[in-house]
Amino acid sequence: MQEIQVIAFTHKTIGVNDIGRYHLGDDVRATRLQALKAACGLSELMYLSTCNRVEFIFIRDEHTNSAFLSQFFGSFLNTDSPQLISEAAETCSVYRGQDALEHIFCVASSLDSLVVGEREIITQVRNAYEDSAAMGLTGDIIRLVIKKTIETAKAVYTETAIARNPVSVVSLAYRKLRALNVQLDARILIVGSGVTNTAMARYLRKHGFKRFSIFNRTLANAQKLAAETGGQAYPLAALETFAGGFDVIVTCTGAENAVITPAIYRQLAQGDRARKVVIDLAVPNDLDPEILNAWDVNLIAVNNLQEVAQDNLKEREKELDRCNAIIAASVESFRTELKTRRIELAMRHVPNKVKEIRDTAVNSVFAREIEQLDPASRELLERVLGYVEKKYISVPMKMAREILTAEAARS
Repeated sequence: MQEIQVIAFTHKTIGVNDIGRYHLGDDVRATRLQALKAACGLSELMYLSTCNRVEFIFIRDEHTNSAFLSQFFGSFLNTDSPQLISEAAETCSVYRGQDALEHIFCVASSLDSLVVGEREIITQVRNAYEDSAAMGLTGDIIRLVIKKTIETAKAVYTETAIARNPVSVVSLAYRKLRALNVQLDARILIVGSGVTNTAMARYLRKHGFKRFSIFNRTLANAQKLAAETGGQAYPLAALETFAGGFDVIVTCTGAENAVITPAIYRQLAQGDRARKVVIDLAVPNDLDPEILNAWDVNLIAVNNLQEVAQDNLKEREKELDRCNAIIAASVESFRTELKTRRIELAMRHVPNKVKEIRDTAVNSVFAREIEQLDPASRELLERVLGYVEKKYISVPMKMAREILTAEAARS
């Protein structure tokens, strides 16, 4: 039977920088994932990539084993290198069935996040599903999984204190920035205007920073964020010639390779050798590591926020039992819902079959007898048959739901 399974790379199992090798840029995502789905015979597939995780949620008849992982990563990485395939297979985490559901629910509820209690992940999960659905990768089961996932995450956020006084990667990065005593009139370059950078720019603006230059591949998106923050908007290519100088760079794009190269950094610095701050929240990193060897840079990146995140976890541990209880209840509820849905799908042809039997009875088996009836009797017969037809369609589903509900109550 088809089963929910997950292959995951997270900050708990591999370095944040290493997660970047499994990130797919916008330009190749659809092609690579559609090829992966076909090559591995997956009936459904969803891809989630954030600053501290990459996950594949999929539906498959067979259990995931080493042979499947080799095929999976050979296709996904578009390589036949035994070393790359082996590294991926050895460092990923695999979940299936109930464990997969619990994992997905924990992810969306931020219990598995770098920053426990941050709310951005629920939006990221929803967006990842919508993107995967738009690419034709998902189907009915993943649709139901994500519907229940969002419902569960909302319950965790509203019924527990896990997200009270919310902390996020953005707020942790801001704390690091303020600890460096950066002045409010600092010149800030925002590279990328996606969800993370938009949140960061709004955060900086809220706390008094006001000199923003915003660069983005799609100029219209940069202009939208510039209008919010009172900054100036530029196309991403303008980084190569920008001469306005800077004190802080905030960068988070979906690029597979470094966006800020040594040559671009040199142009941006305009000969200024003073220490600068770079907040790089991209996975993989947008800042070329060679820059750190040649320039005085105070780097704030996802991987060096983990220590602060651990302190945040300790503060919220007392809420974890309540969160886990909500998730456990959701898993049991979903198992019943999924069984019901599978019965519905299996019985979806029943209405047509019942209609065929009715038509055969009226037009063939009892056609002669029905012709002899007067109009009033015929009308009554039609009403009786219509009533019976509806009941024959609804009763099996009602009985199936009652059986499943009773089974759930006993378990």
